[in-house]
Amino acid sequence: MSHSTRFKASAVIGYLCIGGAALFWAISATLGRAVFTGRLHLFGAAIAPLPPLMLAQSRTTVAALILFPALRVMRGPAAVHLQAREIRDCAIFGTLGIAASNYFYYLAIQRTNVATAIILQYLAPVFVLLWMLGRKLQPPTFSRIAGVIVAVLGSVLAIGVVSQSSHFPGLAIASGQVRFDLIGVIAALFAAVSFAFYNVFGRHLVESHDHWTVQAWALAGAALGWLFVNPPWRVVAAHYTGSQWGFMALFSVTSILIPFSLYFAGLHHLDATRAIVTSCLEPVFSILIAAIALGELVGRIQIVGILLVLASTVLVQLETQSGASTSDPGVVPTSSKSAHS
Repeated sequence: MSHSTRFKASAVIGYLCIGGAALFWAISATLGRAVFTGRLHLFGAAIAPLPPLMLAQSRTTVAALILFPALRVMRGPAAVHLQAREIRDCAIFGTLGIAASNYFYYLAIQRTNVATAIILQYLAPVFVLLWMLGRKLQPPTFSRIAGVIVAVLGSVLAIGVVSQSSHFPGLAIASGQVRFDLIGVIAALFAAVSFAFYNVFGRHLVESHDHWTVQAWALAGAALGWLFVNPPWRVVAAHYTGSQWGFMALFSVTSILIPFSLYFAGLHHLDATRAIVTSCLEPVFSILIAAIALGELVGRIQIVGILLVLASTVLVQLETQSGASTSDPGVVPTSSKSAHS
C-alpha cells in the first residue's frame, strides 16, 4: 500500500471518529440543557436541576472510575503505565482541557442559552489555527484558513440564530435567540480557549502514546482536580437523589466515555486544525436531532450553514501540494503509533 493510500485511509478514520464524537456531544448538549431546566425524566421520575459544576465533575469522575480499571483488567497494568512526567502532562491536559472546557461550556449554557454558548465556543477553531500558524507548526495554506472561516460561519448559521432581514447585508440575529450575560459570555470564551488547548495538546500526547492510556490519565487528572474545587463532603451535603445520580452515570457514558474515546482516536489520525473544524459538525447534528425527534423545521439559512460546515471539512483536507509528506501534522509517523491503536 502506497504512502498516499495509507494517509487517505487514516484521514477517513479520523473524520469518522471526530464526526461520531460530535454526534454524541450534540445529544449531550440537549440533555444538559434539559437537566438544567428540570424538564428531563429518567425511568418515569423527574430529575431535579443539576448545577453545571456537579454535572461537569460527575461526568469526568464517573468516566475515570469506569475507564481506568477497565483498561487494567482488559489489557493489564502496562496499559496504564506512564512515566511521572507523562502522567503530569496528561493531568494538565485533563484539567485545563477536558474539565475546564466542560465546566465553562455548561456554565455558559446555564447563564445564556445553547445558541450563545455554541457561537462563542466555536471560536476555538480560530484559536487553534492562530496557534498553529504562530508557532509555525502548519503552513498558512488557503485551504486551512478558508476551512476554519467557513466552519465558524457555518456553525453560526446552522444553529438558527440568523434570520433574513430587509436591511443590509440581508441577514440579522433573530430577536431572542442570543442571550448575553457577562459571566456566560466570559465562560463561553474560556470554553473556547480550553477546547483549543484540548486539541493542540491532546494531539501532541496521542502522537507518542496509546490514546486509551492518555484518555484514562487525563480523566483521572480531571477527576482529581475537581476534588479540590468541589470536595466530596460538599457533594454528600448536596443530597442528590437516586434519579440524579442515575442521570449523572448515564451522562458520563454518553458525553465523555464514548465521544472522548472517538475524539482521542480521531486526533491520532488528524492534526489539530482538521480535528477541531470537523467537530463543528456538533451543531449540525443538534439540528438534525431536533428535526427528527421533535419535528422542528429546518430553515433555509440553517441548511446553508449545514452545507458550509460540511464544505469546511473538505476544505481543511485539501492541500496545495500534490501529496502528503511525513512532515505534515496530519500524518502520524508509523514509528510513533501504539500497538494498541
